[in-house]
Amino acid sequence: MEIYFVRHGKTEWNLERRFQGGHGDSHLLPESYADIEKLGKYLRKTKFRAVYASPLERARTTALKLEEAMNCSLPVHIDERLREMNLGKMEGEKFDKIAELYPEQIDDFWHHPEKFDAASIDAESYPHAMERGLSFGREMSMKYPSKEDKILVVSHGAVLSAIMGALLGYDVKHVRQNGVIYNTSVTILASRPDGQYFDLVKWSDVTPLGKQMSETDGL
Repeated sequence: MEIYFVRHGKTEWNLERRFQGGHGDSHLLPESYADIEKLGKYLRKTKFRAVYASPLERARTTALKLEEAMNCSLPVHIDERLREMNLGKMEGEKFDKIAELYPEQIDDFWHHPEKFDAASIDAESYPHAMERGLSFGREMSMKYPSKEDKILVVSHGAVLSAIMGALLGYDVKHVRQNGVIYNTSVTILASRPDGQYFDLVKWSDVTPLGKQMSETDGL
């Protein structure tokens, strides 16, 4: 089976370079709806068995708008395992401020996930996020075991790095090795026969959007 992982559309806080995390949330930008429609039309020929989304508004809205563009009438299943990582004291704050307050934590969060001291800022650790990612992915591979089965999943940047890294069999140090996950991008992972791990088919594809991505599209 294949999982099509989509990161939600770009939000106001993405543009403001502000951390959202698992509890903060902000509205999608007006132009994000056009991007979601483009991706939906691109995916229209793909027959999905199911659609899953994070409970946060920015992901749920993206999933619903994608369905509209795909002419798809499947229910959107909300799954807590797809919620963005809890970023503790960083949530709602701008990146520059956090870099001043917690320089070591923010550097490790982006570049050295194996060193990230989540407890020091009341945040969620990468290993914990990876555990829920493995739980979700393995459950999906059992629920949709056919090679032809495809499901659509809408979630968030940081937790998608953890989820997909875990499903690809990476250790914590390497969960971010494939690079940026852009807003409204699609990444495809294919389940191995045993259903325990996956292989990478496509990473953070934004070609359906037909535009040059900016720095804030990947924050």
